[in-house]
Amino acid sequence: MNGFVNIAHLKQLVLHLQGEIFPEYYPAVERPKDLCLPDEFWAQVPEIKRLINTDVDAVLHNDPAVTDRGEVILSYPLQYAMIHYRAAHVLYLLGVPRIPRMLTELAHSRTGIDIHPAAQIGEYFCIDHGTGVVIGETAIIGSHVVLYQGVTLGAKNFEYDDQGWPIDIPRHPILEDHVTVYSNTSILGRVTIGHDTVVGGNIWLTQDVPANSIVLQSTPEVRIKTAMLKD
Repeated sequence: MNGFVNIAHLKQLVLHLQGEIFPEYYPAVERPKDLCLPDEFWAQVPEIKRLINTDVDAVLHNDPAVTDRGEVILSYPLQYAMIHYRAAHVLYLLGVPRIPRMLTELAHSRTGIDIHPAAQIGEYFCIDHGTGVVIGETAIIGSHVVLYQGVTLGAKNFEYDDQGWPIDIPRHPILEDHVTVYSNTSILGRVTIGHDTVVGGNIWLTQDVPANSIVLQSTPEVRIKTAMLKD
């Protein structure tokens, strides 16, 4: 593969996948003939379709504002971001260069959801609202996980080799099954958040959390304003 990748071909790939996954909502679009992808990728499209449908189901079960399945498919950023990510992840595992990252950056630019194609994400994944969500390269996310807007699954620090280059080692969080993380929380480093845990909003978390936990900020202090008396 040479260094040139036509963005229009990547967009056509996504349109093709949308038509394959949601034929009742998106028109059929042929495969991009000039985008040479391995046969193994096309063999994985049924599994991509299955996973994306579990993600749509996860939104239906976690957002009371949803009126029907079609609303999620046609208007929620999750569906768009996850088609890009799940296709990119398969291509990443197949060793295809550049295209996986380009795909996820297309979704990032439109939705504000930034998922590295190497991250591992299980089924029934829900991102509510989505803006500002960041999921790093070595993050591992189980099944039935919910993230809200502004959540960062990032690295705490890096290690460097003798030449001063950062070393690509596991450095992002592991979220086990049935974890919920509320808005504007940062979970950093190779820490594990145990299954069935709820992490509240606006928290900076850099340590392991056992299963079946609730992580909250201290309760805010509320003071009643005293009326100013005039002379």
